[in-house]
Amino acid sequence: MKMVSEVGAFLKGMMLGGFFCALVTLIGNYNTRYETKEMPHIHHHHHIHAPKREEILSLSRTKRLQLTQNIRVYCIILVKPKNLGHWAAVRESWSKHCDKAGYFSSEDVKVFESINLGTSDMWVMMRKAFKYAYENYKDDYSWFLVVQPTTFAIIENLKYFLLNKDPKQPFYFGHTVVSGELQYVESEAGVVLSSAALNRLMSVFDDPVKCPEKGSMLWKLSADKELAVCLKYTGVLAENAEDSEGKELFNTKPVANLVQDAMSKKPTEVVEGCCSDVAITFSGLNPNHMHVMMYGVYRLRAYGHSFTDALLFLPPEGSDND
Repeated sequence: MKMVSEVGAFLKGMMLGGFFCALVTLIGNYNTRYETKEMPHIHHHHHIHAPKREEILSLSRTKRLQLTQNIRVYCIILVKPKNLGHWAAVRESWSKHCDKAGYFSSEDVKVFESINLGTSDMWVMMRKAFKYAYENYKDDYSWFLVVQPTTFAIIENLKYFLLNKDPKQPFYFGHTVVSGELQYVESEAGVVLSSAALNRLMSVFDDPVKCPEKGSMLWKLSADKELAVCLKYTGVLAENAEDSEGKELFNTKPVANLVQDAMSKKPTEVVEGCCSDVAITFSGLNPNHMHVMMYGVYRLRAYGHSFTDALLFLPPEGSDND
């Protein structure tokens, strides 16, 4: 009997050992997606800055006008039926300032025109939206902004930030977060890809190892991380967008929350400690807050005060923006 129990224990040990070996192998295969030694590397910096006012003023008026006309932004807005209130607010507010805005939904919605992607999986939605933008607009727009319907974007500030950036270089930026060895851009605050980065992304979409659509059978990454991994294989790294003073341009919170944070940390420097003067996005807004932001950013004016901006971003032709 003792020998039988020892044999049983031995067999159990063999089975458990085999299971853990298989598990380690699977994890090891999965983790190779993060290894940098197999991935092309382009640059080491992870922070990119908006141009300084002095840089813009040093350009001729003709050059400034040429630059502003050449920056064209295609906005990709990912929506689901449960977001109808946000969807309506985005359509009626900041999205009018995009050179073109496309709404990509998880299913058909009668009340709003959208492109039905036929899935509610955020990563698959993002992939299909990128593919649609590439196939239809790769030659018409130089920059591609992806946002959720709870985000308010100031497109003119985005264009200002892009003035000294070449879309033929592979840029991928927004508000970055580090997870282990992976640095990625949070889609909650908006993700921007240059046309070159989008081209590279398309090159790995059909590779199930470098850029799988369904993810691992052990666990599933968020859409943000999946995008970063796919781009990393092409040599495109996530970069944090900041103004010339190092302040964040893509924000994962509404203005009110950022002000509260600043008041608790720097009560004597609330405005200075809160937000950048050229912030690009604020996130986590409800539909009413979206309209309040629209009022504050575009409609409220100090009568008699003339602005002396060195740049003028004209509204897209045929748009009804504010």
